[in-house]
Amino acid sequence: MTRHRHSRRFAAGALGCATLALLAGCGGAGVSPSQVKENVKLVDSTPAASGPLDKATWFMPKEPATLDQDNDAAGATTDTVMGNVCERLVQSQPDLTIEPGLAEKYEWTTPNTLVFTIRQGVHFHSGNVMTAADVAWSMQRHAADGANESDEFVNVSAIQETGPNEVTVTMTQPDAVFLKALAGTGGVVFERKAVEAQGDAFGTPSGDDACTGPLEVKAWESGRQIVLTKFADYWNKDRVSKTGELTIRWADDDAVVNSLLTGEADGAYLENISSAAPLAAGPSTTVSQGPDTRVWNSMVTERGGLADARLRKALALALDRDGVSRSALAGLGVPAAEPVGPGAWGYEAEKFRAASETLTAGAPAKPTEQNIEAAKKLVAEVTDKQQIVVASDGTTVRDVIANAIVDAAKKIGLDARIIQIPPQQYGDYYSDPQFRQQADLFTDDYFISKNDPVGFYKNGASDSTVQWVLKDQDYDALVKQARAELDDAKRADLAVDLAQRWAESMPWLSVVQSPTTVVLASEVTGVPASGAFRNYPWAADLGAKGN
Repeated sequence: MTRHRHSRRFAAGALGCATLALLAGCGGAGVSPSQVKENVKLVDSTPAASGPLDKATWFMPKEPATLDQDNDAAGATTDTVMGNVCERLVQSQPDLTIEPGLAEKYEWTTPNTLVFTIRQGVHFHSGNVMTAADVAWSMQRHAADGANESDEFVNVSAIQETGPNEVTVTMTQPDAVFLKALAGTGGVVFERKAVEAQGDAFGTPSGDDACTGPLEVKAWESGRQIVLTKFADYWNKDRVSKTGELTIRWADDDAVVNSLLTGEADGAYLENISSAAPLAAGPSTTVSQGPDTRVWNSMVTERGGLADARLRKALALALDRDGVSRSALAGLGVPAAEPVGPGAWGYEAEKFRAASETLTAGAPAKPTEQNIEAAKKLVAEVTDKQQIVVASDGTTVRDVIANAIVDAAKKIGLDARIIQIPPQQYGDYYSDPQFRQQADLFTDDYFISKNDPVGFYKNGASDSTVQWVLKDQDYDALVKQARAELDDAKRADLAVDLAQRWAESMPWLSVVQSPTTVVLASEVTGVPASGAFRNYPWAADLGAKGN
């Protein structure tokens, strides 16, 4: 079962006029997307705080289903909260690199053996000392069938406590992506005693956390808020939380915008980045964007209307990605040449950037530019053409993308129509082959928690559960080779090869990147602006802005 953090969020709803008040069409003064974008800072992190905050209030799009990160119901909202509470063996940084975390050192002692030296003197929020036994047990819990990141442990044959402060992971083959995955949920360390004592209450409003992070869960008032407080006995004295108490609430887009404009909220990571439009020009808020892996893609099903790769490429060539960004994301998105964003480029970034700009697969010099004539030529080569059915759930971004695909199809001589699927059923496209027979394309925003493109492109393997048209033994062999390559430069070359092969087959139509977008009240600063926030203690960095 894949655990690559596709959001499966279906409650965003249509954008209201409060959200788009500064854009033309809602009766307010028209401000173009380019004017909005001029006020957005592009950074890995917002400026460092100069002082502490006694209390702060943060908003999210919805309430987490669970705070147990191994639970299948865990998603982006769970990560946003628990990144401050639970720590990992390997820690992502705001610039998307990784550094030692609860493991002070890690080493491949053989190509198949990864040894962790566990940091000493770390206390759980219960007051008990973290041990190597807790680490080994936590990793075994993550690897268990049905756990949220269990597929990251596919090459693991044994996890053992091999010393007082040492844990050894034995692999069936080398797996460089595994180490990167430990910066996500796969590397979280729980206190075994605390988790087992809570039983089914763990991860629920009646449970406690079992972690070591700079903040701890004080209360989860179901339906209302989650309150985090500074952990007094945090081990890293250089990274003690600047915020004493953080109240996290949830609301729809318009309510989040209003809370930020009125000063009720100190900040929010926006799920719907077009909500930043009225906030970017406001005197009381600042908007920053940073690299993320999140991209809106249209996934091709095995229904058959797009069985021929030439038709998939033709649609990709005919898509107006700039128009989608303007209409759905207030111009704050970035046309996507790849199905994963540059937040995955945690190493060899220039090599990946150059490759992304020159992907071929029949594309023009810039892979994201429209080329209607080239698309028409591809369509003319195909004799067996069916009506293309595009699914949407009625939410703004999916509707905009569905209409853009239908428009692109008509311009190049293809017949296409849209079907509406209830939001509560939309996720069935991932799990139910019969459900996928309704449509040739469905759209979702998809992100991974690893800063390695191989961590995404392994989804192109024949046994993938998130793509259904790329079945290539050579691709499968290349995935295995890339995962086994521990040298970053060599693995980058293999990742570029995988990206090119993906582009040639095009099992998904990549539409637009959705960079991490964070809004802050003018008095506060310090948090990451990159996708690292899902696995990083961002609230510990939140503090007062200097004069």
